[in-house]
Amino acid sequence: MKVLLKIALMIALSYLGQLIFPWWIIAVVTLIIAMIIKSKPFTDFLIGFLSLAILWGVIAWYLDFNTNSILTVKMAALFSVENSSIMILVTGLIGGLVGGFGALTGNLLRNILNERI
Repeated sequence: MKVLLKIALMIALSYLGQLIFPWWIIAVVTLIIAMIIKSKPFTDFLIGFLSLAILWGVIAWYLDFNTNSILTVKMAALFSVENSSIMILVTGLIGGLVGGFGALTGNLLRNILNERI
């Protein structure tokens, strides 16, 4: 239950945050959620990774679908990738890594602050 709550919060708040703030707000959102809702460090990394990989992958796919793959094909050619779908997967991977490391940082920061008190 706690895992699903964290995933839902990370996806929803990261999406809303990106509408107003720069893209890196996803790291701040996952950091804060991982600090508030306690889990193990590796679990927090996986939750943050999964949440943001899903979010960015779905957004990339949606934009690709609505633009008839114009940008995706051009970016794939720029990076010498034969299949433009790989660009969507890479986008999800980058978002997932940022979210995962943000959540891991929040978890470890909470642990450090609890030791000091």
